[in-house]
Amino acid sequence: MRSNNPVLNRMDETGRLERRMLGVGGVEAMTVDDVVVRTVGLLLLTGAAAAVSWAVVPQAAWLPAALAGSALASIVLVLVISLRGITNPVPIAGYAILQGLLLGVASRAFELVYPGIVVQAVAGTFGVFLGMAALYRARVVRATPRLARLVIGTLLGIAVLSVVNLVSYLITGRPGLAVYSVSGEVGWLPYAFSVVAIIAGAFSFILDFDLVERSARDGQPRRYAWLCAFGLLTGLVFLYWQLLRLLSYLRR
Repeated sequence: MRSNNPVLNRMDETGRLERRMLGVGGVEAMTVDDVVVRTVGLLLLTGAAAAVSWAVVPQAAWLPAALAGSALASIVLVLVISLRGITNPVPIAGYAILQGLLLGVASRAFELVYPGIVVQAVAGTFGVFLGMAALYRARVVRATPRLARLVIGTLLGIAVLSVVNLVSYLITGRPGLAVYSVSGEVGWLPYAFSVVAIIAGAFSFILDFDLVERSARDGQPRRYAWLCAFGLLTGLVFLYWQLLRLLSYLRR
């Protein structure tokens, strides 16, 4: 039976091919613990990179443009890894480091203007993650085909609009759907965009949990634990960015 998640469908097909070529006993199957260990490792790597950039990278006038350009590169990297189903830990670790550098610099800039906002954003991120995990475990929310289509379609739309918005900002200096500065007035459109992104990011964890659970149950090759961990990391990073931005809007 095919999954609602296109990434899992790709994993199913590739995993079946590997098991057919190497034999059932020739491929070590992944477990949920494998995903947990890799996710924690990627989070530690992201946190370490964030700490370094927080302490070392100076605040400068070119910082907003640099952050926008780096964020654009991160979006491209996410799409490449996700759509191609890359399980090599090197590009996945590279994404974690790049996001850590971005998070450290941006978080420091927001913290200087709005003291305590970073702790609030981190607490909110993991609070939402644990809340969605509890809902999934209790089977209150399930990864149905309708939910999968809605979440994936919304996230793809957000990704496309974010890329267009970033390019427009780099060319014109006008923020549009998202405000990249740490101060200044904010219209209703950035508020609405952030709220929609946060809701979509929260429900994307349901698809991630389904991916991990089904992959472990179906005996997917162990290297796919990296792809599952990457999905969880991108969800956490995405949610943190949106919460940090929305909290800054509310405190202006």
